[in-house]
Amino acid sequence: MSQEEPSKEELMARVAELEKQLHTRRGGALQFKVSEKGAVSVYGLGRFPVTLYYEQWNRLLGAANDIKAFMEENKSKLKLKEQG
Repeated sequence: MSQEEPSKEELMARVAELEKQLHTRRGGALQFKVSEKGAVSVYGLGRFPVTLYYEQWNRLLGAANDIKAFMEENKSKLKLKEQG
């Protein structure tokens, strides 16, 4: 099975897309994508994306206030990244 090699234009477009993603991640912006399996992936939080299905995101987002309260209550135990 032979695959056709991408054209120079296709490769240049892909490089531009990857460079844009690299700069976006450095800026701290989050990116959202729909995965091949139909889940939502969030890029820009760490090295790997966070991927959950629709129902899971709704459940997690619905618990946002509880999560924030829990984090504040346990802040002394949490490792915090220094800003700078």
